Amino acid sequence: MERMPKWADVILTPLISLLLAFAISAVVILAIGESPVEALKVMVEGALFSSYGWGFTLYYTTNFIFTGLAVMVAYHAGLFNIGGEGQAAIGGLGVALALLYVPWPHWALALPGAMIGAAAFGALWALIPAWLQARRGSHVVITTIMFNFIAAALLNYVLVNLLRPVGSMDPASANFPPATHLPTLSDLALGFGIEWGKNTPVNVTLFVALLACLLVWLLIWRTRLGYEIRAFGKSEPGAVYAGISPTRITVIAMLISGGLAGLMAINNVMGEAERLVLNAVEGAGFIGIAVALMGRNHPLGVLLAAFLFGFLYQGGGELALWTSIPRELIVVIQALVILFTGALDNMVRIPLERLFGALRRKGA
Repeated sequence: MERMPKWADVILTPLISLLLAFAISAVVILAIGESPVEALKVMVEGALFSSYGWGFTLYYTTNFIFTGLAVMVAYHAGLFNIGGEGQAAIGGLGVALALLYVPWPHWALALPGAMIGAAAFGALWALIPAWLQARRGSHVVITTIMFNFIAAALLNYVLVNLLRPVGSMDPASANFPPATHLPTLSDLALGFGIEWGKNTPVNVTLFVALLACLLVWLLIWRTRLGYEIRAFGKSEPGAVYAGISPTRITVIAMLISGGLAGLMAINNVMGEAERLVLNAVEGAGFIGIAVALMGRNHPLGVLLAAFLFGFLYQGGGELALWTSIPRELIVVIQALVILFTGALDNMVRIPLERLFGALRRKGA
């Protein structure tokens, strides 16, 4: 099989897949009697043409960066972590316990403490599936899916029976102390005399997510552990021959993956809700799978794909608000993006490889 240039694999292939997904989405919009051009205009203006829209787009982007990185790290070890939803939910429990039971004097001190709680709880929730895969041969896809349901049930029990304030009917924890509330980007902008993105949930966790992209890149491509993870993911027999322990790499990769998914709770639990509520993850764990696939399992690609899905989420909300197009159509568009960038990837890749091969032979 001919090989295409790296830039074409990383940029051109997902771009064409994305255009195909949008083209089919346009046909669906036409079929329900609406204008695709008008729909795109509403989405773009609602997500990108105002500070309010940018605030929500970046908030969703932050969530998807963490869950995308979580899937990415596991993938490089040859593992498919489908448990980001449950790991992020349990990470939220870690955040709640850290903020409700430790008297933090300031958010700058509370943030590292909450990050430790979120990452630790998310990692521990990934530990059992990792151990079952490494020591008992239980496939990590199955166990992580089941652990999503267990996490939802556990969180429901904890909120209803343990963390719910006395007299409250809402299945949620008490509000976190004001000293632990994270500043939003609007607050930071006001500090410089700029009014931006008022009443939007995007907060300083965005910078934590960007830092996570850099640290994951350094881990995977600039450390010995990262090399072992990639070697194991490429060939388990070859890795074993080189002295790499399958059990060790499986467990470590899943711990890192679960910890990254758990860190998402900093954004939605500590930063946005400022308390622990049911269904706080809202499907971001599953969107992370599409983000990692579309981002070609590279931190930069994950960042760009997360922004795309953040745009789809915010733009879809605007679409449902200002047009008669149902909100569910955005789910259809997301599904088409996942379909073309994942399951039908070779439908775009193989013709491109042949094209670049023909151009290479013609220029030789």
